Amino acid sequence: MITLNTPSIRVRSATQCDLRPDGQYVLYWMTAYRRLASNFALDRAIELAVTLNKPLLVFEGLRIGYRWASDRFHRFVLDGMLDNRKAAEKLPITYVSYVEPTSGDGSGLAETLAKYACATVTDDFPCFFHPRLYGSIVKSWPSAVELVDSNGILPMRNTERTFTVAHSYRRYMQKEIYRETPVFPHADPFRHVELERLKALPEEVSKRWKFVDSKELEQYDLSKLDIDHSVRPTDARGGRIEGLRLLKEFAQSKLADYDQARNEPDQYGSSSLSAHLHFGHVSAHEVFDAIASSQKGWTFEKISKPNGKMSGFWNMGQSAEAFMDQLMTWREIGLNMCWREANYDRYESLPDWAQKTLEEHAGDRRPYLYTPEEFESARTHDALWNAAQRQLVGEGRIHNYLRMLWGKKILHWSQSPREALNIMIHLNNKYALDGRDPNSYSGIFWVLGRYDRAWGPEREVFGKIRYMTSESTRSKFSVKGYLQRYAELPEAKSS
Repeated sequence: MITLNTPSIRVRSATQCDLRPDGQYVLYWMTAYRRLASNFALDRAIELAVTLNKPLLVFEGLRIGYRWASDRFHRFVLDGMLDNRKAAEKLPITYVSYVEPTSGDGSGLAETLAKYACATVTDDFPCFFHPRLYGSIVKSWPSAVELVDSNGILPMRNTERTFTVAHSYRRYMQKEIYRETPVFPHADPFRHVELERLKALPEEVSKRWKFVDSKELEQYDLSKLDIDHSVRPTDARGGRIEGLRLLKEFAQSKLADYDQARNEPDQYGSSSLSAHLHFGHVSAHEVFDAIASSQKGWTFEKISKPNGKMSGFWNMGQSAEAFMDQLMTWREIGLNMCWREANYDRYESLPDWAQKTLEEHAGDRRPYLYTPEEFESARTHDALWNAAQRQLVGEGRIHNYLRMLWGKKILHWSQSPREALNIMIHLNNKYALDGRDPNSYSGIFWVLGRYDRAWGPEREVFGKIRYMTSESTRSKFSVKGYLQRYAELPEAKSS
């Protein structure tokens, strides 16, 4: 029996097959946590390789057949692959990266690699195409496959409850952390690890599939791929090196002003880490550590008794407390929803009260009506909304506060709540670097009442859903610089 040092609550089997000690290697199929440290899935793969005395093969792939595939997302992932390939050269592993040239060319690659493995370990991500991948494809493989959860600070399987409001999740989270300090993945997982490198890939693999080297990753010609070339790469670089640089910069230079600056459109007060968290280049555990380390003398012994409040539990500075609430409450409640509810991205997943009030006002006259195409091209009457949409199209992100306003006005100016939801999901998933993620689905569905309560007075179109306007935003914050910055759609960046 292999000793399981990775918390067992984070590991589950995807097949009924046993380990094969006579396999050629242990395979880690990297699909969501695209990093070679601070990763429970990698920790588990290392444990198996060391115990079985087998080489560790790390396979990172990028296919083109997923919805919303574009130059923007491909370039961000390729940046990460390049960082991983260079890092792997100094580690006792064999790392291979594959970029699917034509739709379907990569079909069967992961399964063929798994066929020669003692066991396969992969990432248990609860969103987008990943659950379907585990449920229909991997389930049929004739070899042992383990899914490992390295998504958040608390394991997704830690609770059998779906949380519907933030304060109840916050209280649960605080109680769990007060009860027991959470286990973190290894920051340097290969320390003191000696593994023999794989001498060669199975011939069946090397004859059929071509893997890419560092030079190809750096200069990959995206124009030859059948993906959306209209969504161009942004100035934001992907990959672990850039993700860790941003984290260090935020913790050391920007965190102190976070609570005051994060809602100001004319300031860049956010961490800029959401895309790197989504693509797995940086872990939530590393973010937690960086924030905690910025607070002089802080340890888990400093936390207070659970109070369910947004501040006061961590005994950190005001800005650090505000950021920790985003990381530990809002990010993790989204993981909880996607993990527990298969219909997390469907209108029917909204609270009953929200569905009721939206349906009661579905026939209300809209002050403006825009088509999906008009929304996408930022052709509304509202200059602030248009600026937010231009930022999304050009930069792959929207300012934190304006992202809420952006969604509220799509609800206000669409034919129906269902159409509004479809428009928000499409635009966010098409353009946002952090789209297709539990956290971004939380933000979209919050617009329609998820994690919120009924508000009064009851209004046309919104009913009891929380109301927001551009006018109120302008009265609260300075937006002059923001409007100037995004007065026009930015020039397309070549790939």
